[in-house]
Amino acid sequence: MSTGEVARYLGVNTRTLYRMIDEGELPAYKFGRVIRLQEGDVLAFVERARIAPGSLEHLYPVPSRTEA
Repeated sequence: MSTGEVARYLGVNTRTLYRMIDEGELPAYKFGRVIRLQEGDVLAFVERARIAPGSLEHLYPVPSRTEA
């Protein structure tokens, strides 16, 4: 897959994709001046990014209770 295809698939810009590749989050391959990614590697990356249920409680406020 091309970097443009993968960036669109992940919903990030190509600069962010290059950073992810450079930091080792996503494997990529260089053929001359062309960078390519394997579809299986991209799908595995997406699966690793899956959010576990109950792990985002810190992002939304707990309703306060007013006891009368």
